[in-house]
Amino acid sequence: MSTEKQIEANRRNALLSTGPKTIEGKAAVRLNALRHGLRARSILLPGEKPEEYSRLCSDLESDWQPLNRTEQLLVEQMAVSQWKLARLEVGERSIFEKEMPAERQLALLDRFSVQRGRLERSFSRAVRELQHLRKTRSVREERPAPVQEVPAPAPPAGQPAYVMAEWGADASPAMPPFVAVSSPAQPDSR
Repeated sequence: MSTEKQIEANRRNALLSTGPKTIEGKAAVRLNALRHGLRARSILLPGEKPEEYSRLCSDLESDWQPLNRTEQLLVEQMAVSQWKLARLEVGERSIFEKEMPAERQLALLDRFSVQRGRLERSFSRAVRELQHLRKTRSVREERPAPVQEVPAPAPPAGQPAYVMAEWGADASPAMPPFVAVSSPAQPDSR
């Protein structure tokens, strides 16, 4: 554990350090903390070929042919996941090439395994979402137009409306169904 004197000396030294001030200095140290690039903000890291990433994006776009911005974002997510999976393989290979204790190698490989699972799920989830969007779009396009309800015809002149209602919408006014309707002029004699 550090002593109080060491902590104070560290604080004084930190006040003197201002970091790089020039553009060149900032560019030189911007990747100091980079280890494997799996959490990098930019997709491409130094040493990676932009034309390969562009080819991956083009291949996925030609395979999926996104029709709107949402589909385009899902295709981009697939490209990023696949690009980082390829980067992961390079990182795994470098772990075996370096001399380090077996426990450290296993710990790093375990981390890479977890990250691999996340990236594979991200790719698969984007594929499923894209397929779902397309399926719902095709269902919407195949759905028939809603049937407009046609109003019932008006009853023929001289007929009460309740008789027409008993005929139904398919009944013809010329051929009324056999309905016993008592006339107001003749009372029912039952």
